[in-house]
Amino acid sequence: MSARKDRRGGFPLRLATGLAAGLLATALLAGCTSARSNLGTTDSACFLALPSATKAVGAHSKFIGVHLYTLASLRKNAPHLYETLPSQPASNQRICAIAFMGTFTKTSVSHPLGLASGTVAVVVLKTPSNQLLGTVLFNHAPVRFGHSH
Repeated sequence: MSARKDRRGGFPLRLATGLAAGLLATALLAGCTSARSNLGTTDSACFLALPSATKAVGAHSKFIGVHLYTLASLRKNAPHLYETLPSQPASNQRICAIAFMGTFTKTSVSHPLGLASGTVAVVVLKTPSNQLLGTVLFNHAPVRFGHSH
């Protein structure tokens, strides 16, 4: 009889230990996923602009990457891209540059700027409004859009 009582008495303890271990594992996993939810970049705000950018270039393209700039930082970091944009009065205006690879012509993209055709299209949108400033065509990306891992 005493063996039965030990089993019954041990069951609630094992259940409590199992539940505690499960809650701990859940908390650890939640911590890991929430730390990566913004992809670890300052450009993550631009991912909201992806549907608008994809619409500007069409479905036949491959996404390369995004960058968040102010017009002033774009002028410094990507002068070729900056020079093709229509003039904007506010240098602190935040914009998203979203790059795609494919075969593009001025007739195949929305608001074309730059070359008549190219293998890289950089869609430039104001943020947070996602207003399209233009789709700039290049033969090579004007800045590095991918992350080195």
